[in-house]
Amino acid sequence: MSVTRIGIVGSGFMGRTHAEATRRAAGAKLVAIAGGSRAVGLAADYGVTFEASVEALISRDDIDAIVISTPHHLHYSQAIDAANNRKHCLVEKPLATDVAACDALISTFADADLTLAVGYHQRFRGSNATVKRLLAEGAIGRVRCIQMSALFDITEMRAADGFGGKWSWWTDPASKGHIMNSGPHNIDLCRWWIGSDVVSVAANCGTFREDNPNENTTMSLWTFADGTMASFWSSSVLPAPGFDGEDFRFRLMGDEGIIDASPFGKIRLGKNGGWEDVYEQPPVPVSDPDLAFVSDARMQAYTEQLQAFVDRIQGRSTLCGTAEDGRQAVVTIEAMLQASATGQVVNV
Repeated sequence: MSVTRIGIVGSGFMGRTHAEATRRAAGAKLVAIAGGSRAVGLAADYGVTFEASVEALISRDDIDAIVISTPHHLHYSQAIDAANNRKHCLVEKPLATDVAACDALISTFADADLTLAVGYHQRFRGSNATVKRLLAEGAIGRVRCIQMSALFDITEMRAADGFGGKWSWWTDPASKGHIMNSGPHNIDLCRWWIGSDVVSVAANCGTFREDNPNENTTMSLWTFADGTMASFWSSSVLPAPGFDGEDFRFRLMGDEGIIDASPFGKIRLGKNGGWEDVYEQPPVPVSDPDLAFVSDARMQAYTEQLQAFVDRIQGRSTLCGTAEDGRQAVVTIEAMLQASATGQVVNV
């Protein structure tokens, strides 16, 4: 197997995550790291080169592909720079912060015959793959409705110093709000599971409990091209103690049954008046700095995604999120923000 040489841009929580995933993936080799106050230490931890600037890293001749794990508003310019330097690119979600930028990236990478992928690691979790399998097998028949929640309290994360981050970019207007962070995985999983795109959106976005120019809470209704209806409640400021199991939860109703899906917990199938536990995800220590980067349960999905990215570069078909998958999430998020601002249903 040929090895793809990787450079990572961004040295925070996800930069370290991708560094560890690259170390674990058989088809990848980490070469250099740049960007962020923790880049020197991260490069030292993994025994690779620290580059003083992102531009210097992207222009290196001994790097084949770039992993971008920087704040959202930097994704577009850094990915364009990567393409201009003949580098394949895996961009953490979102692909960009507006649809026009997504289109420009897709066109640029296609014209250069380069791979552009998006960080949808949730596709690689056993929990979400189980939902995909159940739906493909027709376990609940035609899906009619999906209810989603993505609820947590970022104030606790900001108060903890274990990860060493300041989270300041969350309040940067260029990041366009929490919805750009929480929405893509939900949108992508729904599209992946049912094989249909969002075609209309109603939404109300707000900001509560903090001084923040951006949205931090959204309630929204989506309609998919196949008629499936979905509700989405997202908030990064849910007061403690929160709602058990609602940090990332999906409930699916079909003509012949229901699925209660907690990607970090159990996948339960409801049919014939009873429940069956179909799968239980091994605990994923997202908020524990001592375990997050060493836990096999957490790193499995990121490692498989990195390997899938490398495999796609080498011409193989994989589950790794495509640029179009990334674009569709941004389309839906822009529609939610527009629907809230105008008070109108937005047709996508």
